Amino acid sequence: MRRRERPGVVACAVWALLVAASGACSPGPGDGGAPVRATRVVVDSRGVEVEIPAQPARVATVSDGLVEEVMIVLGVADRLVGIGSTCLVREFGYEYETASGETFSVEGGMNPARFLRPELADLPHFVARGTEPNYEALAALAPDLVIIDVGACTLPWRSDPEAMRRGLERLRSLGIPTVALQGPNSGGEPGPEGLTAVLRVLGDVFSRPEEAARLAATLEEPVRWVRERTRGIPENGKARVLLLGLDPRVRGRGTVGRAFGTSDAQSFILEEIVGATNACGSRASMILSLEQLLAIDPQVIVLPTSNGYHPPRELYDGPSFQNLRMLRALQERRVGALAWSPCNCDKRLEYPLDALVMAKTVYPELFSDLDLEDRILRFYRDVYGADEETAMGLLEAQWLEWTLDEPHGAR
Repeated sequence: MRRRERPGVVACAVWALLVAASGACSPGPGDGGAPVRATRVVVDSRGVEVEIPAQPARVATVSDGLVEEVMIVLGVADRLVGIGSTCLVREFGYEYETASGETFSVEGGMNPARFLRPELADLPHFVARGTEPNYEALAALAPDLVIIDVGACTLPWRSDPEAMRRGLERLRSLGIPTVALQGPNSGGEPGPEGLTAVLRVLGDVFSRPEEAARLAATLEEPVRWVRERTRGIPENGKARVLLLGLDPRVRGRGTVGRAFGTSDAQSFILEEIVGATNACGSRASMILSLEQLLAIDPQVIVLPTSNGYHPPRELYDGPSFQNLRMLRALQERRVGALAWSPCNCDKRLEYPLDALVMAKTVYPELFSDLDLEDRILRFYRDVYGADEETAMGLLEAQWLEWTLDEPHGAR
C-alpha cells in the first residue's frame, strides 16, 4: 500500500523567497488572498506518494552525480539551487610510485556532470560527508523540492534506515517536499532494473517520462548486447574474477585490499551480465590478507574505484604489491580498471561502461570485435548528446584513455 506524504507548513520567510523566485503561486479563492501552489503527486522509490510543485523550479539534491546527470539529460539542470555532495564537483588527481622508485600520475578526473556543467561547483553545499544535512542552510536556499539519492556516499542513510526516517521527517516538518530514490545498492531492484526504476521516478518528477524512458533504453542497449553474448557460457567455463578495491585505508600489516562481495551492484554486473564468477566467495565485501588473495588466485582482477582511482599499473608495478607477482592474473596481464567513479556507493548512468570494460577484460577472445574506444565514445554521444570533442573529454575525465591505443591490461 502506498503511503502519502504532504509537506507541512514551512516558515513564511522561506515561502516568500519561493514565491518571489518562481512566481508559481496565485491567490486561492476564499482564503483571503493567501497563495496556493499548483501541485501534483509522484510516487518515489519507497512507494510513498509525495506532493510536489507542478513544475519544480528550485531543486536541491543529495546525490553523488546520478540525479544531476539525469537532470542534464532531461534539460532541467538550470533548476538546481544547492547540492549535497563534494564528490560531484571536485576535480581529482593521483600520483603512484613504482618499485623502481619512479612515479606516474593521473589528473583531471571528475564526475561527468561536473565536466558537462562546471557551474555546479559554484552551487551552495548543505551536507558535509558522513553527516546529516544542515537543515537551516537548506531552508535558506528556499527549495521547492529536495531529491535525495539514498545510496549516495554523502549520507549514512543507506546503512542506517532509522537515520533516514529521522531525516525525512525533519524535511517533512520543514514543509519541503522530498523525493527519495533507492538504486540497486540501496534497497532498489538489483542490476539495471533498479536504475531504470529510479529514472522513471525522475521522469515523473520533471514531467519528462518519455525522455526518461528513452534514456533507460539507451543504457540498456549495450548491457543487453553483452548479456546476450555471454548467456551461453557454461558454469565450468566461467572465468573467476576478483573485484579488488585497492583502498589505501585498508592496506598494510598483511592486508592488500578489499574484495567486493556478491551483494555489490558491481558484482551483479560481473555475474549476471558479463557471465563470470565472483571469486570473493562471500556475499559481503571483505578485507583480504595477502594469504587469502594468494589462495584465491583469480584468473582475472578488475579494479573498481575504491577510495581513489587504481590503474592496472599500480598493481603491476607498485611497491606494495611486489609479493603478488606470482598471481595468475598478474603473470598473464589480465587486470583491468573500471571508469573513475568518485563516491561510487551506488550505480550512476555510466554503469554500462562497467559492463563493457569487464566484458573486454574478462573475455577478450569472446569480445575481440569490441572496440572499447568506439563504444565508450558512442555511449557519451547517445546518453548526453555530446559532440566528438565533448565525448573525448568525458572519456578522459573518467580515466579511460587506455582504451584509445593500447591493448587491454597494458597499463
